[in-house]
Amino acid sequence: MTSSRPRTAKGARGDLFDPACPTRRLLDRIGTKWTSMAVKVLAEAAPHEVRFAELRRRMPGVSQKMLSATLQSLTRDGLVSRRVEPTVPPRVHYRLTDLGLSLEGALATVRAWAEEHMAEIDRANLAHTDG
Repeated sequence: MTSSRPRTAKGARGDLFDPACPTRRLLDRIGTKWTSMAVKVLAEAAPHEVRFAELRRRMPGVSQKMLSATLQSLTRDGLVSRRVEPTVPPRVHYRLTDLGLSLEGALATVRAWAEEHMAEIDRANLAHTDG
C-alpha cells in the first residue's frame, strides 16, 4: 500500500513518520514521565544543584534504577550536568544546562495542557470502556 503523503529526504525536518526525523528522535528521548519530572525538579532548583537522593524523594514512584537511567540519558544529551564529590559514599549532584532549561518551557506547556484537559480524556476513556 502506498502513502498519499509526500516523501521527504531521510532525516528531513517535518517528517514525523521518518524514524530519523529530529522531532521524532527528540520525543523518543524526552517523552517519558520521569524525564518531565526530573527536568521540572531541576528547573525549580535552578541555578542550584540537586543531589540524587533529593531528586528521588521529589519524584514519587521512581526507582533508583529508572532515575539513574533517566539522568544518564539527560546528561548524555547535554540537558543535565553531573558533578561527583569524591566522598565515601560519593555525593552526586545534578543541574540543568542552559539547553535543559530551554526544554523546561516546552515541557511546562505540555503539563499545563494535561492539567487542563486530562479530565476530558478520562471521561472519554470511561465512555469508551462503558460503551
